[in-house]
Amino acid sequence: MAEQPVSPFPTNCPPGLEHLLEIEGFLIHQQLELVEALLGFETNNKYEVKNKIGQQIYFAAEASNLCCKLICGSRRSFKIHIMDNMGTEVICMRRSVRCTSCWCPCCLQKLEVQAPPGEPIGYIVQKWHPCLPKFVIQDENKAAVLKIRGPCCLSSCGHSINFKIKNLDESKTIGKIAKNWSGMLTEVLTDVDNFEIDFPMTLDVRIKTTLLGACFLIDLMYFERRPR
Repeated sequence: MAEQPVSPFPTNCPPGLEHLLEIEGFLIHQQLELVEALLGFETNNKYEVKNKIGQQIYFAAEASNLCCKLICGSRRSFKIHIMDNMGTEVICMRRSVRCTSCWCPCCLQKLEVQAPPGEPIGYIVQKWHPCLPKFVIQDENKAAVLKIRGPCCLSSCGHSINFKIKNLDESKTIGKIAKNWSGMLTEVLTDVDNFEIDFPMTLDVRIKTTLLGACFLIDLMYFERRPR
């Protein structure tokens, strides 16, 4: 009997996430939308997702309802469809309309990450805190895996804003989600953001993908303008 070929990828790796096995971070560049820049009308966000040496591995596009966008602004429900370089959707992220205020702890933010679309692999859940952005990264069984803690001040001029990725008891920082400074004109005139994510290469690809979802959630929560 002929031997079956051995796959170079783990059998439990969701299809489309093989690129993440040997990377230790992402670069996320939000694309400039001319209608939004000129008229101030909030459009669906689009992002390029690259590895740390600048090679594009995914393209992400938001899909949200126009009425919900106008009424709810950055609190809107949305889906983010993530395609590989062949145009195949490999990841889907979903958020329902939820509160962004720390004074409403019963309805804080939550994002579901699916890979392939329709199969949940992780969740990002906001935790109550009076002044700090805090999140828990959960696996597909909703068991806590990591925590994210942001700074009290979310404004900057010329430097990055870092959200630290920590272990469960918060005794060790294993990575970060950083909103990088994009330049004075870009920061003042648009809401186009550039992010960088660092994590251990040995991290499970599902958790790496969920951290990517955490970056999109942080962008929508803290760095999106309200519609004018």
